[in-house]
Amino acid sequence: MPAAGELPGWTFFSNHSHVLVCLAQDADARLRDVAQSVGITERAVQKIVADLEAAGVVARERRGRRNHYRLHTERPLRHPIEAHRTVGALLGMLLERAEWRRLSD
Repeated sequence: MPAAGELPGWTFFSNHSHVLVCLAQDADARLRDVAQSVGITERAVQKIVADLEAAGVVARERRGRRNHYRLHTERPLRHPIEAHRTVGALLGMLLERAEWRRLSD
């Protein structure tokens, strides 16, 4: 039983979706900051971003010394149970209206 104020040992979404939400909220986020928000290592975030890039969900663009991430919200979700929905539908459900409007512009 978790102590008062502790989060349970599981969540409804994977670390991949958590990283995706972080990049949707801030397309210029440093992976170090994403790792801290998600609660995983920076190396784990790098692997997740590489997975998202390979799946065509995220495109990385170098801007000076930083990366900018563009999301392809029209891509379908990967599991057969949810493949009838898009990345954009997932983000639309999870993001605040203002964040979603900015992303879909």
